[in-house]
Amino acid sequence: MTNIVICGANGKMGKKVYECVQNREDCNVVAGIDLNTDRYADFPVYKALTEMNEKPDVIIDYSHPSCLQSILDYCLTTGVPVVLATTGYSEEQIADIKKVSAQIPVFFSWNMSLGINLLVQLAKKATAILGDQFDIEIIEKHHNQKIDAPSGTALMIANAINETKNNEMKYVYDRHSRRQKREQSEIGIHAVRGGTIVGVHEVLFAGNDETITLTHSAASKNVFAEGSVNAAVFVKGCQPGLYDMGNVVDNA
Repeated sequence: MTNIVICGANGKMGKKVYECVQNREDCNVVAGIDLNTDRYADFPVYKALTEMNEKPDVIIDYSHPSCLQSILDYCLTTGVPVVLATTGYSEEQIADIKKVSAQIPVFFSWNMSLGINLLVQLAKKATAILGDQFDIEIIEKHHNQKIDAPSGTALMIANAINETKNNEMKYVYDRHSRRQKREQSEIGIHAVRGGTIVGVHEVLFAGNDETITLTHSAASKNVFAEGSVNAAVFVKGCQPGLYDMGNVVDNA
């Protein structure tokens, strides 16, 4: 049994995580952390990890980037592994995450969906095969309440493609201010915000007289919540290190 604490327990994703756990027999939610301490289930909700009496096996974080340091401090002190599913981290915060992973197990992914991570692998394969003959553009679409743009997932896809290109590509965000032809070394990244779109990510490979499109569409937030619970169960018994959904896929 994996005992889980949810940071951001009263948020939309926190509640989705709880719903997923309720349908499983291999894990349990023992506490939640949120500024809103209202209870909606059979576990206590605290304002801070330092107030908590329970000792979890894993923390799942769906709170806010500003909460990262307090979470990492708690995990370093207690040795508790953490699943970081929040988006919008700065480069400095990502550096901190990598540093902490040398001492405790840290599961960090911009997107917890198994399908998205398959899309990343397919995009890398396509990039390797198509070489420099195709231009690459990434289009992401989300609901009108999403704050960060482009999405962390779009950047995750771009970074994976760039690694295949020996990190020689540069990212171009939108093109309204650029009065010049597209350069071969570009990866275009575009954000769309509207309605209640959960998440759509498209990778477009445009060549001479042909195009190839890889697309992933999420119909609900359940796919992300389920993925984070899978990650929590996986990382519970891991050695210190930085893990992502690729490790879960390989372990399946």
